[in-house]
Amino acid sequence: MRFAIHTLGTRGDTQPYLALASKLQRRGHEVLIVAPAQFKDLAEAERVPFAPLPAEFLAVLDSAEAKRMISKSGTGFGAGFKLLKFYREISRRLLDAEWEAARSHSPDAILFHPKALGAPHIAAKLGVPLFLASPLPGFTPTAAFPTPVLPFASLGPLNRASHSLMIHGGSIMFAKTIRKWRAERLGLPARGKAASLAGTLYGYSPHVLPKPHDWGASVAVTGYWFLDTPDWNADGELAAFLAAGEPPIYVGFGSMPGVDPQRMASLVVEGLRLAGKRGLLATVGGALGRIEPSENIHVITGAPHDRLFPLMHATLHHGGAGTTGAALRAGKPTAVCPFFGDQPFWARRVVALGVGPKPLDKRAMSADDLAAAFRLMDDPAMRVRAAELGAAIRSEDSTRTAVDFIEQNLVGV
Repeated sequence: MRFAIHTLGTRGDTQPYLALASKLQRRGHEVLIVAPAQFKDLAEAERVPFAPLPAEFLAVLDSAEAKRMISKSGTGFGAGFKLLKFYREISRRLLDAEWEAARSHSPDAILFHPKALGAPHIAAKLGVPLFLASPLPGFTPTAAFPTPVLPFASLGPLNRASHSLMIHGGSIMFAKTIRKWRAERLGLPARGKAASLAGTLYGYSPHVLPKPHDWGASVAVTGYWFLDTPDWNADGELAAFLAAGEPPIYVGFGSMPGVDPQRMASLVVEGLRLAGKRGLLATVGGALGRIEPSENIHVITGAPHDRLFPLMHATLHHGGAGTTGAALRAGKPTAVCPFFGDQPFWARRVVALGVGPKPLDKRAMSADDLAAAFRLMDDPAMRVRAAELGAAIRSEDSTRTAVDFIEQNLVGV
């Protein structure tokens, strides 16, 4: 069969879908991944055919105004909501690019990230099965927990209703653009329905967040879709640093923009010093400013988490779904300093599972707060729990589970 996988977002929103694409290819299927132009090289490295979406989508995060919004809005729903005004300006170009990619590929089925708003309408136009594939929950109502974009562990009887925010939010906020696009480009009724789902896949581990009892057989929690890099090895300087002392604490914030990067860098370095820890700091993305390497501090632009994290004593990161999964799979305690979106949700899960300290506040934290978090990750009981969780995650064959689910739900469609 021919599959199109539509995804939109940062590197963490692309890597899992490349892992799915690779597994589908190994099963004999043809796959096209539709993603931001910045990830063309990543797709080519995995030998997955690629169709680019406008690069401006990711450029928004690096704009000065977006950084100010993230700084002022704290974490959770507020920051992400305020960024939407930027995306309205490029939404039509994104939708057009999605359609051109799918039209050229003529897929037999479409898988899509929830931010790829065009995919359900494209599936309706082409008359092909549609699968929602998400790295985080929130698109299937449940009474077990509220939507991940709200800063609450529970809303009690309102948990189920709260998921409407993520299920319908994008379609409502971009309704005018979508209606016009449906009529002008797809030749569909402006107010017509999108395609129904043939199934829903969630790409995180049931050991981290179990499948709720009120989700049916059409929903699968498959485990994380990891894109591993078995051929990677540390360069000479990194290898020498790792060999020179105790395993360090990894600190990195992925693709998150730098709100006050120099302040963040200074706090992290001082926190490590106060805790008596060595640190490996990843500066890709801009959240960490210039850092002077020293005997106990080594700086990298980035490295594959699947190979790097097992070499660490513990990790501190922003709490993106993919980074959280990689940190937990490594079997080491992990601390989270969330920036926005679903990141506070994963931070709460880390605490609930007993594998990390309470979340850090990026706006209000001090070097003492960081030092305290670093010391807490020495706790023997926490380290045992983290090791056990890591072993459970490593035992999962998640992309196989996901592809089995897709194929089974296509039978008879």
